[in-house]
Amino acid sequence: MAYWELKTVKMYRIVFLILSSSIFSSCSENKINFIKLPYYNNPDFTPIFLKDKTEIKSIINHAVANFSFLNQDSVLINQDIFKNKIHIANFIFTSCGSICPIMTHNLKVVSDSLQNDNDIVFLSYSVTPWIDKPSVLKKFKTNYGITNKNWHFLTGEKGVIYNLARKSYFAEEEIGFSKDSSEFLHTEHFILVDKNKRIRGIYNGTLQLEMEQLIDDIITLKKE
Repeated sequence: MAYWELKTVKMYRIVFLILSSSIFSSCSENKINFIKLPYYNNPDFTPIFLKDKTEIKSIINHAVANFSFLNQDSVLINQDIFKNKIHIANFIFTSCGSICPIMTHNLKVVSDSLQNDNDIVFLSYSVTPWIDKPSVLKKFKTNYGITNKNWHFLTGEKGVIYNLARKSYFAEEEIGFSKDSSEFLHTEHFILVDKNKRIRGIYNGTLQLEMEQLIDDIITLKKE
C-alpha cells in the first residue's frame, strides 16, 4: 500500500469517528459498544467500520491462521503465543541492507514504549528462513539491543511462512495475495492484529510518524 493510500485509510477513520461521535454522543455507553478501529477482511485493505460488537461475527470472516515456527531461542512458537493478546507482525531478513534495519529500529521504538505490557506480542517472521536459523536470529535481536521477551523472531519452512504472510496477514496486499513462495517476499508493512486474530491496522514500518499512529492504535485497541 502506497503512503498516500495509508493516509486515505486514516482519513476515512477520522471522518468516520467525527460523524459517529456526533451521532452517538447522546447515547449511553451501556447501549453502544462503539468500535473505533476498522477491520480488514480482504487484501485490498478496504477499512470496515462497525458501530457495534454484535456486528463482528456476521461481517468479519477473516482471521490470522494457526502456525508453528521456531523462535530465536529454538523454542517452538505457535498461535497460542498471542492467545487473548494483541500482536504486531512484520517480515524481515537479517541480511537485508535496505528497509529491514529501518523497520527493526522503528518497531523497537514501539516495543520499548510497551515493553512492560505482557498483553502485546511482536512477531518478526524471516523471509529467508533457509539462512535465518535461530542462532542467526538471536544474534540479530541482540545486535539491535532488543530485550523485550514478548518479541519473537521466527523461522521455519519458507512456503509456510510465505503463505501465512500473503494469505493471513495480507502482507503485500493484492499484489502479493496471488503469488506463491517462488516469488520473493519483501514488504515494509507492519500488521496490527487484535485478540481475536483479526487484522485492525496496516502501517509503513519505514516511517516514524506511522509508529506514533501504531502506538495510539494499540492503546485504542486495548480499550475495546
